[in-house]
Amino acid sequence: MKILFIGDIVGKPGRASVTQVLPSLRKELAIDLVIANVENVAHGKGVTQKTWAEMQRAGVDVGTGGNHTVSKDDARQLLAEPDTKLIRPANYADLPGSGDVTVTIGEQKVRVLNLVGQAFMDEDIASPFKTADELLTAKTGITILDMHAEATSEKVAIGWHLDGRVSAVIGTHTHVPTADARILPNGTAYVTDAGMCGLRDGIIGVDREAIMPRFLSGEKKTHAIAEHGPAVFNAILLDIDGTGHARTISRIDREVAV
Repeated sequence: MKILFIGDIVGKPGRASVTQVLPSLRKELAIDLVIANVENVAHGKGVTQKTWAEMQRAGVDVGTGGNHTVSKDDARQLLAEPDTKLIRPANYADLPGSGDVTVTIGEQKVRVLNLVGQAFMDEDIASPFKTADELLTAKTGITILDMHAEATSEKVAIGWHLDGRVSAVIGTHTHVPTADARILPNGTAYVTDAGMCGLRDGIIGVDREAIMPRFLSGEKKTHAIAEHGPAVFNAILLDIDGTGHARTISRIDREVAV
């Protein structure tokens, strides 16, 4: 089975890059399932009914989240909808919805999990390691984990912790694609960060004019997402066998005009 995991989609440029690239890419590579991190899809923070519907029309099957998932009012309702394919980190307490969804592709079931890291995060978050152990009492078929975390070490650690228990651990959150895609010894595909879909010449997808003062003078400005300019499309392509072991993992990185 071929599964495409799209890195954090950031605002309008990110949505535009997905809309431009994904439909033809899905046909070209005969992709069976598309998962995307959508916690920043609505102007760089949160998800709305309109932006989630736009990504579904473009070909995204399952949306994962992170620390910004419920930043927009729509999100709680979207997460609570019956049969929703939008999930949030399982180790957040007191949020609607689930951090776990199973979809059926032909005769094959694919389980998608979402966790958020503890290191450098402000919120009171349960351990992703303990939560993963609670969710993964037995390995069953294909399981893909979105590990949404700030610290690269925490993502690497959970990759090793879950090697052989999930089909893939894909890191998200930092918006910078990493060059360490590989298959771990027990068959789990791993990459520290898938990257993002968003403004190429910003700062992790945000207009750089809103971010630079923070570093130069300490002034904090409201994040802004420029609506036009070169954008990147960062994704991870997985080939998983019927037993849930990864055959291959590779990067797909494109630049598009939006």
